[in-house]
Amino acid sequence: MLKLGEYNMLEIVRERDQGIYLCDEEGDEVLLPNKYVPEQFQIRDVLKVFVYLDSSERIVATTLEPFATVKSFAYLKCTNVSEIGAFLDWGLEKDLFVPFREQSSKMRVGSWYLVYVYLDEETNRLVASSKTNAFLDNSLVLLSSYDKVDLIASHPSPHGWNMIVNQKHLGLVYSDEIFQKITPGDQLKGFVKKVRPDGKIDLTLQRHGFRGIEPNAELILKELKSSGGFIDLNDKSDPEDIKEMFQLSKKSFKKAIGSLYKDRKIIIEKEGIRLVE
Repeated sequence: MLKLGEYNMLEIVRERDQGIYLCDEEGDEVLLPNKYVPEQFQIRDVLKVFVYLDSSERIVATTLEPFATVKSFAYLKCTNVSEIGAFLDWGLEKDLFVPFREQSSKMRVGSWYLVYVYLDEETNRLVASSKTNAFLDNSLVLLSSYDKVDLIASHPSPHGWNMIVNQKHLGLVYSDEIFQKITPGDQLKGFVKKVRPDGKIDLTLQRHGFRGIEPNAELILKELKSSGGFIDLNDKSDPEDIKEMFQLSKKSFKKAIGSLYKDRKIIIEKEGIRLVE
């Protein structure tokens, strides 16, 4: 069965004036229009294509790569608003439709929105929703402290930034854990600090505890080497200066340079830290 909104591995079965027809293992066929047909091909070759509905609601294949696939989140630009909803650019010829009922706020042309792409079972159309929390579930979180996770910045809160975790859950990075500018749609790497009994996930953008010393130390070593072996920061420096250069808290910075000092890789001077040659 052809999978709408996903990449499919399909076999070339025949060529026609309008393009080539591809077939899945169950015998379902789809057209790959001429503009996407590779210059060199043979019948029985297998192609990786994205399958979706064209402007006439016909199933069609393309070799273009969309910005999102079904059951995933993406940050997309609104290109048009009509009497039935909004349309977003997702990298294909036909824009992605967002019904009015699926808009958390009225969409405007030229603005960007974090959305979830899904297949509407009633209409069998690929659509999007900006009501992203409805597609996240924290009832069963199989994550533990220190786990590395993929994050998408969702929206700010009074306490920090809400994050989509591994395309499944909702988590929070607290303000005192943030040392960089964050905007909606940013894709980041993070770490689980704690999973609460109610399923809420506390996150950090930095490795924490003893596990955080080595990566941060490597970051400082890299900067030292690129700066000629000296930087004018040390354990007495202003936290804002440390944050500006390394996107680290002063506490994490002090742990890292302490580790480097114990390993005799740096000298801590009054004016800064120096790399041991």
